[in-house]
Amino acid sequence: MINIDSIQLIGDCEYRQTSFTEAELTRGATLALPFRPSGRLALLADAAWRLGPRACGRMAWHRLRLRAGLARAALPDASVPDGPLLAPGAAPGAPAAEDWHGPFDPGVHALDLDLFGPGDIRPVWERNRLLAVPLLAMDGRAGEAEALLAAWRDANPPFRGPAWACGQEAALRGMHLALALALAGADRAPTAAMRALLGAHARRILATRAYAAAQDNNHAISEPAAQFVLGLVLGDAVMAQDGASDLARAVARLVAPDGAFAQASPGYHRLLLDTLAVAEWFRRRHGAAPFAFTDRARAATIWLHRIASAGGALPRCGPTDDSAFADLSRAGPHDARASIERAARLFCDAGAGRPEDPGCAALGLPCPASHLPGTDAWRSEGWMGARAGDFAMLLRTGAPLRFRPGHADLLHLDLRRGEEALLRDGGTGAYNPPPGCGWWTEALAGSAGHNTVEFDGEAQMPRLSRFLMGRWPRCEALPDGAALTDARGRRHERRFRLGARRLEVEDHLSGPFRRVVLRWRLAPRDWRTTGLGAACDDVALTLAADAPARIRLTQGWESPAYGEVHPAPVLELAAEAPVSRITTRLEVAP
Repeated sequence: MINIDSIQLIGDCEYRQTSFTEAELTRGATLALPFRPSGRLALLADAAWRLGPRACGRMAWHRLRLRAGLARAALPDASVPDGPLLAPGAAPGAPAAEDWHGPFDPGVHALDLDLFGPGDIRPVWERNRLLAVPLLAMDGRAGEAEALLAAWRDANPPFRGPAWACGQEAALRGMHLALALALAGADRAPTAAMRALLGAHARRILATRAYAAAQDNNHAISEPAAQFVLGLVLGDAVMAQDGASDLARAVARLVAPDGAFAQASPGYHRLLLDTLAVAEWFRRRHGAAPFAFTDRARAATIWLHRIASAGGALPRCGPTDDSAFADLSRAGPHDARASIERAARLFCDAGAGRPEDPGCAALGLPCPASHLPGTDAWRSEGWMGARAGDFAMLLRTGAPLRFRPGHADLLHLDLRRGEEALLRDGGTGAYNPPPGCGWWTEALAGSAGHNTVEFDGEAQMPRLSRFLMGRWPRCEALPDGAALTDARGRRHERRFRLGARRLEVEDHLSGPFRRVVLRWRLAPRDWRTTGLGAACDDVALTLAADAPARIRLTQGWESPAYGEVHPAPVLELAAEAPVSRITTRLEVAP
């Protein structure tokens, strides 16, 4: 037996560990991966080296705590006493029936729950974040909020069932509850029942804090932010200070000075801003010491403002689960304008074009006279962008690739014209696709799900687990684009020129490859082939190569929302070596 302690070195859940027999590793049965054991071990070693001793050490400590029973001992069965939760005078109404558990067993201890076998837990977690509670409190419907929260408390005793299975989910829910208290004017004197409930959330976060720190993603931000907020509301100065210190360290590590986030995903970048905004609002409300990361929060706000459309749409690059945390404006998962507005007022002393934003009004945030700056061309860690006329372009450069990529999307290019993404990412589908839909993962997260080049039918990186890939390519910035060199020595250079009605892209290819496919994922229009590309209405896309090539319009797949996958048009150019240059021209008629 070869025991690989987490084939996901940093990964899928907080407690599961998987053992594979040598035969299973040879045939790749569990993860459908065609690697021999020795090759797989080498890939795991490569991934561990790239993740670094800090992340791997924290994950090892987390697993040691699990095996020793320390995490479980920190989460014994508990109960939240009866009594009012939001305010003593709130008269509870009749709560609507809610399915809090989905297909997951509500009676199993959170650290023993199977998070993948019964189905996709992401929609269940969304319901358990309890955004409705602060929204009802904001609307002055305290009785309904009280009834909803009391029903949730009765159905979800601490540390049992899916609601308690993830420290980050406890963190996001705990901050929603703190917001509800603040909007009801009760966050400085919570009731006994609410103190017990918030205390349980804090214990759940602290039980697996090493796991959160090891992730180098949104977990490392959300969980200390909640620890800080809960510490303020509970009057626990040590908890608040520890949370503030951990949050400051996480932001310094994961948010670059230019505003880019370690998790290469506009959607998760929005969650980053929402989380930091809630922490900053509570800091001001309770008179805590200023955070040390204001400059990085400001840069992160400007970063997201640059890539959002005028209507608030974000490119669906990287992992995307449609989170809309602390969405007091009821903007929904597909409109980031309220998130940007709130962060701009808190971190930039500026507005972002929504002076009447209801969420900011509920928080008492005045709209400054100044506005966030715009720019026609910019570059950050991992990305670059440009604007011309109605066009807005985003290129995933990966330079430098300091943190684990979520998708094989390096050198992917997104092009938006107004509110329409003419050239677009395939999206995410689901983290745990429905039965029979396991193909979603590679179809959307693999290289074929992006507007980039695929060598020899292989993804840019071999997948080791649900959220981990090995042998990351070497990425570098170019003055007018970016380049990558993969583990096999195959090189792809992408350069672009953007005008008011035209985009030109040059892809230069070299190295030991036999065949290459370039894909452009198109907006869902009525496209027709033109022999040299595709056209539709006022848009024409033309491809050319310096070697014989086959150009075809085919069907691919895209995920416009989490849990949804639909057919999508894809323009492909396939060519054999020694092809070395492919040009793409997209033009819009005057």
